[in-house]
Amino acid sequence: MKKWTRWEDWVAIAAGAAAMLSTMFVPPMGASVALMLVLGALLVISGLVNLAAPGLVAMEYVQAALGILLIVSPWIGGYADAMTFGAAWMSWICGAVALVAAVLAIRPSMQAHHDAITH
Repeated sequence: MKKWTRWEDWVAIAAGAAAMLSTMFVPPMGASVALMLVLGALLVISGLVNLAAPGLVAMEYVQAALGILLIVSPWIGGYADAMTFGAAWMSWICGAVALVAAVLAIRPSMQAHHDAITH
Protein backbone atom coordinates (compact mmCIF):
# COMPACT_ATOMS: atom_id res chain seq x y z
CA MET A 1 0.00 0.00 0.00
CA LYS A 2 1.34 3.40 -0.96
CA LYS A 3 2.00 6.09 1.60
CA TRP A 4 -0.17 9.22 1.67
CA THR A 5 -2.96 7.70 -0.44
CA ARG A 6 -5.51 6.19 1.96
CA TRP A 7 -8.75 8.15 1.87
CA GLU A 8 -9.81 6.88 5.33
CA ASP A 9 -6.88 8.63 6.97
CA TRP A 10 -7.52 11.85 5.07
CA VAL A 11 -11.13 11.71 6.31
CA ALA A 12 -9.93 11.25 9.91
CA ILE A 13 -7.57 14.22 9.50
CA ALA A 14 -10.44 16.33 8.14
CA ALA A 15 -12.68 15.30 11.05
CA GLY A 16 -9.98 16.23 13.56
CA ALA A 17 -9.33 19.56 11.83
CA ALA A 18 -13.08 20.29 11.75
CA ALA A 19 -13.35 19.60 15.48
CA MET A 20 -10.45 21.92 16.21
CA LEU A 21 -11.58 24.71 13.88
CA SER A 22 -15.18 24.57 15.09
CA THR A 23 -14.06 25.85 18.48
CA MET A 24 -13.71 29.27 16.83
CA PHE A 25 -17.35 29.29 15.69
CA VAL A 26 -19.45 27.45 18.27
CA PRO A 27 -20.17 28.91 21.71
CA PRO A 28 -17.88 27.40 24.35
CA MET A 29 -19.46 25.50 27.23
CA GLY A 30 -17.83 23.44 29.94
CA ALA A 31 -14.63 21.88 28.67
CA SER A 32 -15.70 21.90 25.03
CA VAL A 33 -12.81 23.98 23.72
CA ALA A 34 -10.10 21.98 25.48
CA LEU A 35 -11.56 18.58 24.60
CA MET A 36 -12.28 19.44 20.98
CA LEU A 37 -8.83 20.97 20.48
CA VAL A 38 -6.94 18.11 22.10
CA LEU A 39 -8.94 15.25 20.58
CA GLY A 40 -9.02 16.96 17.18
CA ALA A 41 -5.26 17.47 17.24
CA LEU A 42 -4.71 13.84 18.24
CA LEU A 43 -6.92 12.72 15.35
CA VAL A 44 -4.89 14.83 12.93
CA ILE A 45 -1.61 13.43 14.30
CA SER A 46 -2.83 9.82 14.21
CA GLY A 47 -4.07 10.32 10.66
CA LEU A 48 -0.69 11.66 9.57
CA VAL A 49 1.07 8.71 11.22
CA ASN A 50 -1.29 6.30 9.44
CA LEU A 51 -0.64 8.02 6.11
CA ALA A 52 3.12 7.88 6.59
CA ALA A 53 3.12 4.22 7.72
CA PRO A 54 -0.01 2.52 6.34
CA GLY A 55 0.72 -0.88 7.92
CA LEU A 56 0.45 0.20 11.57
CA VAL A 57 -2.74 -1.57 12.57
CA ALA A 58 -2.57 -0.33 16.17
CA MET A 59 -2.88 3.28 14.99
CA GLU A 60 -6.23 2.45 13.37
CA TYR A 61 -7.47 1.33 16.77
CA VAL A 62 -6.07 4.53 18.29
CA GLN A 63 -8.05 6.54 15.73
CA ALA A 64 -11.20 4.56 16.55
CA ALA A 65 -10.67 5.19 20.27
CA LEU A 66 -10.19 8.91 19.63
CA GLY A 67 -13.42 8.94 17.62
CA ILE A 68 -15.25 7.29 20.52
CA LEU A 69 -13.74 9.77 22.98
CA LEU A 70 -14.87 12.65 20.79
CA ILE A 71 -18.39 11.18 20.69
CA VAL A 72 -18.64 10.90 24.49
CA SER A 73 -16.75 14.14 25.23
CA PRO A 74 -19.92 16.31 25.46
CA TRP A 75 -21.06 14.27 28.46
CA ILE A 76 -17.59 14.08 29.98
CA GLY A 77 -16.88 17.77 29.45
CA GLY A 78 -20.31 19.03 30.45
CA TYR A 79 -21.36 20.52 27.13
CA ALA A 80 -24.13 18.15 26.07
CA ASP A 81 -26.71 20.66 27.34
CA ALA A 82 -29.63 21.38 25.00
CA MET A 83 -28.72 25.07 24.91
CA THR A 84 -25.22 24.46 23.52
CA PHE A 85 -25.81 21.86 20.87
CA GLY A 86 -23.29 23.49 18.51
CA ALA A 87 -20.21 22.13 20.25
CA ALA A 88 -21.91 18.87 21.16
CA TRP A 89 -23.11 18.23 17.61
CA MET A 90 -19.67 18.99 16.19
CA SER A 91 -18.12 16.54 18.64
CA TRP A 92 -20.68 13.85 17.84
CA ILE A 93 -20.43 14.29 14.06
CA CYS A 94 -16.63 14.56 13.90
CA GLY A 95 -16.22 11.65 16.31
CA ALA A 96 -18.63 9.46 14.33
CA VAL A 97 -16.91 10.29 11.04
CA ALA A 98 -13.49 9.48 12.54
CA LEU A 99 -14.80 6.25 14.06
CA VAL A 100 -16.35 5.03 10.80
CA ALA A 101 -13.21 5.94 8.84
CA ALA A 102 -11.01 4.08 11.33
CA VAL A 103 -13.21 0.98 11.26
CA LEU A 104 -13.15 0.98 7.46
CA ALA A 105 -9.34 1.32 7.50
CA ILE A 106 -8.62 -1.57 9.88
CA ARG A 107 -8.91 -4.37 7.31
CA PRO A 108 -6.77 -2.67 4.60
CA SER A 109 -4.20 -1.81 7.26
CA MET A 110 -4.08 -5.42 8.42
CA GLN A 111 -3.61 -6.52 4.80
CA ALA A 112 -0.78 -4.01 4.28
CA HIS A 113 0.86 -5.21 7.49
CA HIS A 114 0.53 -8.83 6.41
CA ASP A 115 1.93 -8.06 2.95
CA ALA A 116 4.91 -6.24 4.50
CA ILE A 117 5.71 -9.23 6.69
CA THR A 118 5.41 -11.87 3.96
CA HIS A 119 7.41 -9.96 1.35
